[in-house]
Amino acid sequence: MLTPYVLPRTGELGPPVPVVVTPAGVRYADPAQDQNWRDIDGTLWEVREGTPTGPPAYTAELHPARQREAMEQLRCAGCYGPADRGPEGMLWLIPLLGAAPDSRWEGVRAAVPPMCAVCADLAPRVCPVLREGHVTLRVREAEPIGVLGTLHPRAGEPGPPDPDALIVYDSDALPFVVARHAVRELRRVTVTSWQLHQTPALPAPVRTT
Repeated sequence: MLTPYVLPRTGELGPPVPVVVTPAGVRYADPAQDQNWRDIDGTLWEVREGTPTGPPAYTAELHPARQREAMEQLRCAGCYGPADRGPEGMLWLIPLLGAAPDSRWEGVRAAVPPMCAVCADLAPRVCPVLREGHVTLRVREAEPIGVLGTLHPRAGEPGPPDPDALIVYDSDALPFVVARHAVRELRRVTVTSWQLHQTPALPAPVRTT
């Protein structure tokens, strides 16, 4: 898992595609692009059409299409294999991102897919975000609740777009969001471990000629 499945490569970090706001919602100006980047429910997703070359972009958002695939099918974020399941539930690694070690994790809304046991062991040594601190959870229920993305104001409404809006699936704002991440609410959660600034990074791979 030197290149986690859900991360974009640097060759995929093109400029954002502008959207058109209509009374019915947001759309891309190119009809083919608009159709290709809508899910089965009609939600518009952020475009990532670059070439998957170059190193993984750890400081970027997750790749919208691959994140959605892994989250919808509950596949490992690292290798896209089956997520690890045990008596206490499915394995999840969640970055702390400033959360205190005594934070309550029941009902946390996650945009990071689950992991297999091998990738969960390797990921904190590869990913600088997890290396800064993460919690390991076992989760018995992971309900899809909505999407995280850029919410555009409706035509005539003041204010700029909200770049980090969580929109639940039954919201009337859903047609006005460009989604980046599918979100699940984690329930019946068991915390199995914490890690705070303790995992050494893996050495860079040695190139051979």
